[in-house]
Parts: sequence; C-alpha cells; structure tokens
Amino acid sequence: MLRLIPPSIQRALMPAAHSLRKLVWRITKPELTGVAVVAFNLSDQLLLVRHSYGAHGWAVPSGGVRGDEGPEEAARRELLEETGCEAGRMTDLGIQCEELSGASNSVHVFFTRVSGQLKPDGREIVEARFFPTHSLPEPLLPATRRRLQLWREQQDGKSQ
Repeated sequence: MLRLIPPSIQRALMPAAHSLRKLVWRITKPELTGVAVVAFNLSDQLLLVRHSYGAHGWAVPSGGVRGDEGPEEAARRELLEETGCEAGRMTDLGIQCEELSGASNSVHVFFTRVSGQLKPDGREIVEARFFPTHSLPEPLLPATRRRLQLWREQQDGKSQ
C-alpha cells in the first residue's frame, strides 16, 4: 500500500510516523523483537545505511520481526528491503537487549556476506554504502557501535 505514495512524500512523512510510533511505545511499553545484520561484501567492506527518520547516523540494516517469521527470516527480509542485497549464510552473533522509546527490544544480531547491487529503497533508507572497517563514517549510531562490538568479539574469539 505504501508503494502507492510517491517516495518523496513517504520520506517526508517518515519522521512524523516515527515520532508517533515512539509515543505509542512510551505509553504501551511493548516487548519487541528486532534484528540487525552486520553485513560485508566480498571485499570485506561493511554495509551501512542511513534512515530518512530518527537520528540520521549510520546504522547496520535492522528492523522488526513480524509475527509470522523467525529472526533469521526477518533479518534476510530487512536486508533485502533496505539495501537490495541478498544474504549468504547467516551467523547468529547473539541477542542484545535494549530499551527503545520505552519498549523492551530484544535484537537478534546476525553476520553475513552479501551479494547484489546496493539499491536503497529511497523511502526508509536514503543512503546505503560499503565502508572499510578502518575508515567508518561518522556519526555511527550507538546501537551500531554495540552491534559491531559483538561482531568484533566473535572475530577475536575465532582468532584465538
């Protein structure tokens, strides 16, 4: 249904919709389940996105789990919807629990390699790019730093 709205209008409405969602969460305090994907291309560059709403910093692709899907399925869907890229084998890095506008959010963090051309949707995602890990853009959102720390801890564990 939202595809009937021109991208420029939807982008303009996203901040208001995001603010309304945050208000509802502060009142209802739901328990959410989310996913985040630490994704790299074959050149070992990290995939980061910028949203059309919120803090406007750089983030790993992420989103919510729908009632009819599991976390890995949701992670694959969010990655494809936000970036146009397909996930390879997914590695579960763990769950990070956090508060999100008064809601309890359990985020399943995955690692994968991606294929395909970057094609942000131009609605929710205004930019998607690959970056070498030694030269990440600023600002990185705090949640992005936490997801990357979880990935680094797994990498350190493999090298020992």
